[in-house]
Amino acid sequence: MLDCAIIGGGPAGLTAGLYTTRGGLKHVTMYEKGMPGGQITGSSEIENYPGVTGEITGMDLMAPWPEQCMRFGLKHEMVEVTNVTRNAEGIFLIARGDGKTDEALSVIVCTGSTPKRAGFKGEDEFFGRGVSTCATCDGFFYKDKEVAVIGGGDTALEEALYLSKICSKVYLVHRRDKFRAAPNTVERVMNAENIELILDATPDEVYGDTMGVTGLKVALKDGGIRDLAVPGVFVFVGNDVNNAVLKQSDGSFLCAVNDWGQVIVDLSMRTDVPGLFAAGDLRIEAPKQVVCAAGDGAVAALQAIGYVDEKQHG
Repeated sequence: MLDCAIIGGGPAGLTAGLYTTRGGLKHVTMYEKGMPGGQITGSSEIENYPGVTGEITGMDLMAPWPEQCMRFGLKHEMVEVTNVTRNAEGIFLIARGDGKTDEALSVIVCTGSTPKRAGFKGEDEFFGRGVSTCATCDGFFYKDKEVAVIGGGDTALEEALYLSKICSKVYLVHRRDKFRAAPNTVERVMNAENIELILDATPDEVYGDTMGVTGLKVALKDGGIRDLAVPGVFVFVGNDVNNAVLKQSDGSFLCAVNDWGQVIVDLSMRTDVPGLFAAGDLRIEAPKQVVCAAGDGAVAALQAIGYVDEKQHG
């Protein structure tokens, strides 16, 4: 019987593993089918993690985390978790991809989310080399340069506004002639002098060289192509929340989720199911930053320690 099962090995999962084991839980396993580290390992440069100065890649940032966690007894199972259920006694059952099932007193789910791709030519090829899904992470690299933002929802417009304060110009490309974002956000975008709207248009191709992106071709409604000479393209067309492990056999979820499938938690990362916690990009209102995910993992771990102690000792 595990004291705590941690599902996901990104910043939230690793920090949860560090705090649960260092906090006294003896039997803690983190399930991550690949190498730990999470999405951030794909970033070419990190500048905004506290205490880290100089140029460092996401891979380099995360490299020492697993070793630190394992030092206090965290075990890493390199296997996929397919499902989490809870029996009548309040014990969680962890269904593994290898056919085995583990039992746990508590569970911290840190499976994150996956940014959707827009599907235009060159998007995958130049991802991380000029194509990004995080303005907070990568916007500063384009200080005083022109960039393009793709999308029409709240996130796309908010990120365009963020970039407009850093970049000399922002081209906002949206496939419709109206935005889905909140009216006040739309108004702010309309009033931003260095944001140019390109509506009824779709990204056709991003291109570049060995150094990265040098331009974006946009398909217009009249059939023409507009060529934008930009070194950065930011794609905000939504996120897929990785909540599959919480789906039950009847199609419901083990805990409460919102309309977008994000797990509803309180400030202590508790779900509405006792002993089940969610941390990082999987939860509602997640800022999608490494430092925030790590904080979530620590908070969830401290709560899990208290929950397990009460279960074991009353």
